[in-house]
Amino acid sequence: MQKGGVTLANRIEKDLIGKKLIEDSSYIGINTIRALENFNLHSKTVNHNLIKDIALIKKAAAIVNKNLNNLQAEKAEAIIQASNEVIEGKLNDEFTISAFQGGAGTSTNMNVNEVIANRAIELLDEKKGNYDVIHPLNDVNMSQSTNDVYPTGLRIAAIRLIRKLSNSLADLQEALQVKENEFSDVIKLGRTQLMDALPMMVGQGFGAYAKAIERDRWRIYKVEERLRQVNLGGTAIGTGLNATNKFIYMITDVIQDLTKLGIARSDFPMDITQNCDVYVEVSGLLKSCSVNLLKISNDFRLLSSGPKGGLGELKLPEVQAGSTIMPGKVNPVIPEMVAQVSMRVIANDSAITMASSMGQLELNAFTPLIAESLLESLELLNNAVIIFRERCIEEIKVDEEKCRENLEKSTAMVTALIHHIGYDKSSEISKQALREGKTIREILYEENILSKDKIDQVLNPFEVTRPGIPGK
Repeated sequence: MQKGGVTLANRIEKDLIGKKLIEDSSYIGINTIRALENFNLHSKTVNHNLIKDIALIKKAAAIVNKNLNNLQAEKAEAIIQASNEVIEGKLNDEFTISAFQGGAGTSTNMNVNEVIANRAIELLDEKKGNYDVIHPLNDVNMSQSTNDVYPTGLRIAAIRLIRKLSNSLADLQEALQVKENEFSDVIKLGRTQLMDALPMMVGQGFGAYAKAIERDRWRIYKVEERLRQVNLGGTAIGTGLNATNKFIYMITDVIQDLTKLGIARSDFPMDITQNCDVYVEVSGLLKSCSVNLLKISNDFRLLSSGPKGGLGELKLPEVQAGSTIMPGKVNPVIPEMVAQVSMRVIANDSAITMASSMGQLELNAFTPLIAESLLESLELLNNAVIIFRERCIEEIKVDEEKCRENLEKSTAMVTALIHHIGYDKSSEISKQALREGKTIREILYEENILSKDKIDQVLNPFEVTRPGIPGK
């Protein structure tokens, strides 16, 4: 075989289907080659977080099988070292299979098995592909199945990302609370159904956003508990065939030690092998978070619209030029990005829901779609939340003059008069103000309906933005 004018040496590998030529320099094997051919989608490759945590399981299995004398010490140490290199990302280029694959993740598991086996063989100064030295299945995959390794790797990867996201949401909540305090005495017009409603403080709006994110942070923090139980040792369908009880108990303990996570043995591995409802539950909470982020980002876009022809009450940081044809235009690109990420997570939730419902009997063949969608959602949300906080929320300013102008031009203040002059008279004043282009305060002064001191007392910003009856 030639590549770029250079003749490459090849080895021959075979399986039950036939033979394949593989470049000697490559760590992959025939199973990975077939997966690359069969799922040649030119799309996303398998998430590297999943690859690394499957490699961690291979490391744990080698440690346990060595301690149980199922695996020679020299072989085990080579597998452990090769697994570490995968975990550290040193062999990332060897994992190029599409995330969307048939076989319930078998191709991904075999990819990891073959890369670890061939690297371990190389560490023992033997030629890659010499599986008499270390075999991808007999040694690296000993006492395991894709059907317990893959979901366990997914759960570990998801827990790690959930912790990151929970921390990022806590930081976002804090940033919103800072703005709540910063703008606590800036009055603006509140709106319902996009129509003028009641006065409010700008800080109150940020406080409401902070409460929503607080709920998201707490829900996502707690959902880790749903993912801690694993079916490792259940092998193909959860019965544990070809895995001893000693292996099952020991490998969970080793994984706990390696990950420092509260991973626990399931008391019924067959449940976890075939049922994927937990992923739907986790994804549902990510969707809830996305709904809140979408709402907040859209509010920011609306409140910052203009700067002259829109509401113009918020000033978002200017981070890049907004147009190739309109000089001076700056767009709310960070909230737009957050909105798109949120929509993607919501779409991923639909995919996870459908894929989870498609399981049949003792296995769900569509776990790769669940894994890719869930891990993508977690990564996207975490990164988007960090960017939203750092490049938008922390630098938001308020145009106090515009806020007051919009409020004064509206009829929002008239509601404060109901307990003093009645609903009907308040309604009349509202219509008059709109008809004559005057403020509520101006109409009240002119009509002498109340004393000036009383009007000022009733329409005091701090009176109309808190519980109670203004002026009483």
